[in-house]
Amino acid sequence: MNTDITASAKSEYPVIDRNPPFTKTVANFNTLDYLRLTTISGISVTVGYLSGIKPGIRGPSMVTGGLIGVMGGFMYAYQNSAGRLMGFFPNDGEVARYKKGCLDVRFEVIMCY
Repeated sequence: MNTDITASAKSEYPVIDRNPPFTKTVANFNTLDYLRLTTISGISVTVGYLSGIKPGIRGPSMVTGGLIGVMGGFMYAYQNSAGRLMGFFPNDGEVARYKKGCLDVRFEVIMCY
């Protein structure tokens, strides 16, 4: 039984890497991914603080909310980055960088003019 989702799903956009590794996916984070991660984390910290009923609970509640927000924001950014690499989300920027030769084998941006 094949459980690889990429084997059955057709991508709508050009595929850069059918099965991107962790390092390549994180290196592909763009500004919007970092903005989403920061926004989700900030909202979670605020919700954690406001959900602490007593003053002694607000601090730990805020830290817990922040940790949950950072993990959730990272997973959301990772999902978007991997989706762009696999061709499931719009990936014009990645395709342009890949075709221009601005990426080395490890998918790190090199000097490209």
